Order: sequence, then C-alpha cells, then structure tokens
Amino acid sequence: MRTAIAKIGFKNYSMCLRDAVEIFTKELINCLFDEAYRQEKGGRTKIKFLTILERLSIENKDCFWLDFERSFLEIRRKLDLDALAALNSDPAAKSLREIYLAYPGFYAIAVYRLSNQLLKQEIPILPRMMSEFAHSTTGTDIHPGAEIGDSFFIDHATGIVIGETTIIKDNVTIFQGVTLGGMQVKKSLASVKRHPTIESGVVIYANATILGGDVMIGANSVIGANVCITASISENSVVTVKSENNIFQRS
Repeated sequence: MRTAIAKIGFKNYSMCLRDAVEIFTKELINCLFDEAYRQEKGGRTKIKFLTILERLSIENKDCFWLDFERSFLEIRRKLDLDALAALNSDPAAKSLREIYLAYPGFYAIAVYRLSNQLLKQEIPILPRMMSEFAHSTTGTDIHPGAEIGDSFFIDHATGIVIGETTIIKDNVTIFQGVTLGGMQVKKSLASVKRHPTIESGVVIYANATILGGDVMIGANSVIGANVCITASISENSVVTVKSENNIFQRS
C-alpha cells in the first residue's frame, strides 16, 4: 500500500473545504437576502471566502471578492424575478416569503447564480463545490457553467440535471426529474457545446429528457412528461408521449 502511494505521490486535497464551502454558501445567501445579517456578519463571510481561496492556492483574493461583491445587486435582481416567476406560476404558492424560505428549486437557483458569477471570474473549483452543495441539499444539479436567463422557475426540484453548456432563455419553467444533458460522455467533447438550448417561454414537465448540444426547443413550446427528445423542436410546439395504458373499470 505504501509503495503504491509512493509511486503516485501523496497529495493533500483539503477535504475539510467541503464543510467550509457549505457554511460559506449558507452565509452568502443569508447576506444576499437579509440586510441585518449582512451588516452584522458580512465581514465574517468575506473572511471565509478569502480563506477558502487561500486553501485552494488562488491568488488575487481581495480583487476576486471586490468583483464578486459588486455583482450582488444584479444577482439579487435576477433572483427576485425568479421568485416572482414561481409565485405567478405555482398555484400552491401563497406568498413571496414562502418562495424565498421554503422552495428548494429557488434555493438551487440562488446558489447557481452565485456560483455562475464566480465561474465568470475564472475562479476554479469553488463554483463547482458550491453547486454540489446545492445538489446535495435540494436534489437539483445545475452546473455553474450553464447560461440561465431571467424569471426561471423550478417546481418541486428533485432529480433535475442541467449540464454545463445548457442555455436557458427567459421565462422557462421545468419540473422534477428533468434532464438537460449530453448525448455522449467523452473527454474529447469537453470544449464542445454538449447540452441543449431552451428558448424563452418553454415549459418542460416531469421526467422529460432533452439531449444534445445541437438540440433547440423553440420558444413557447410545451414538453410533456416522460418525453425523450434528441432533435430540435420548432416554436409553439406541444410534445407528448402517447399513452399505452389500458384502463378498465371493474363492475
């Protein structure tokens, strides 16, 4: 065992950073939505950020924080639109406060928008760690590299996968179990658009699967539950699976 380790080299990967990133992400979201919390504990959140970057051997830590902090107002604006989309779309939603405090889909989007900003700043590893924390908490796996427009609503959240090169335009709604994925898993495709584009106004129902980087779902289309799509769909389309169920009423 020791001989094998000696051959490949023994490196310290600071696994405790997983816990640190979880705490940092929670505090970051608290700061984003609670002004009193931000005033009291925002400095501590900044220190956690700088410490994490230091442990990841990332330089220019202070500059990264300044750029990140400047993005908070725009991120909050987008998240407020996401929350309003949830309220307007979900008949079970009783108030905006309920969306902010109780909806796992909204929480997953909040972490996505923050991690996406860090990825745009070319900060390695941390954005993905944040997205995996959200994944473990909400059951929703949104890669920070995805491009997602305004007024995005995820209903029920569980089991959703949104791949790295996915593009989602404005006013899109998706339900539980939806996969926006790639046709193949090959390392050679790392720099290629592998995931679909969803145009504005699309609704994608539960357990639908849409695969392929060339696939585009046209604006204002409805993708029904359990559909598997590997080719583009024109705008204003309705795609459903023909039921094979035979239902009999017992006498």
